[in-house]
Amino acid sequence: MDLIAYVVAVVGLLAALAHDGYLAMLGSAARKRAGGAPIAQYVRGRWPVAGVTTVVALLALWMAGGSAFSDVLAIVVGAGSGMAATRALQATKERFRTGG
Repeated sequence: MDLIAYVVAVVGLLAALAHDGYLAMLGSAARKRAGGAPIAQYVRGRWPVAGVTTVVALLALWMAGGSAFSDVLAIVVGAGSGMAATRALQATKERFRTGG
């Protein structure tokens, strides 16, 4: 059970860090570009969501490896934070996706 809890927590953390990285990249590009103020403002508004999902994923990683109850809780919390971060990342990508 410990291994499953660790794997789920790490995957959730990776999803949260991917969202953090994408926001950092998007914000950096928006600040360098003329007319990028609306995008930079959007990114600043999304940072609280990214921060919460990252902290919750770290909490899940911390809970993993304890008793069976804490492992189950770590799986639920890690999966939830990973899904929330993935949805937030997809929503941000959809908003700024350009035709190709």
